[in-house]
Parts: sequence; structure tokens; C-alpha cells
Amino acid sequence: MAGSSDYVVGGFLVYTDAMKTRLLGVDAGLLAQYSAVSEQAAQAMAAGARARTGSTYALSVTGEAGPESQTGAPVGTVIVGLAGPEGAPQAFRYQLFGDRNGVRARAAQWALDELRRKLM
Repeated sequence: MAGSSDYVVGGFLVYTDAMKTRLLGVDAGLLAQYSAVSEQAAQAMAAGARARTGSTYALSVTGEAGPESQTGAPVGTVIVGLAGPEGAPQAFRYQLFGDRNGVRARAAQWALDELRRKLM
């Protein structure tokens, strides 16, 4: 949207564990211990995005959109990470239903809603 560069400084698309580590600095040991679909991974991803962009807040989304689970988490599991200037990063777990595109769209909506709530 026009003007979004006034409040969005950047983003990362990191599907693989290797890219989560390389681009966001997520510890490979953390991913091995908890998996990429975990509160710990979502928190580390958000913290890494915030550190690398210099943003005030950063969101992350990780999960299993389907059609099959790659991590053992149920399809529809979505975890939103939120990092900001006040304390440790947070994580919010959701169980969403529907097809892959629907899960992905709702995950984005829930992530933005978590940021909206934080800013209120």
C-alpha cells in the first residue's frame, strides 16, 4: 500500500531451518530441540527480525499450513512471535482450520491483530 514504508521497514521469508538460522540468527540447537513450529522458534524469529531491521516491533509466523505436517504438529497449528522494546519476545499459539491458503491468510490476520493489541 502507498505509504507503508512509513511503518514497515522490511521482512524475511524463511521456510527452512537453515534460513531461519542464516537470516534471523535463530540458534540451530533451539530448532533441533523444539522444532521450527514452537513458541521458542517464533520468539527467536521475531527477536532476530527486530535486531536485523532495527525496527521497534517485529512479528514472526511459523506453523503447519498443510496439506501434511512436516514437524509432527497438527496441520493448522500457527504460532505468532512478537518482539518489542518492552521485555522478552512473546508467542501466541493458534489452531486454525481450513485449506492451506485459508490457514496462511488467517495466520497473517492473527499476527497483525497481535501487533494491533500490543500498540493499543
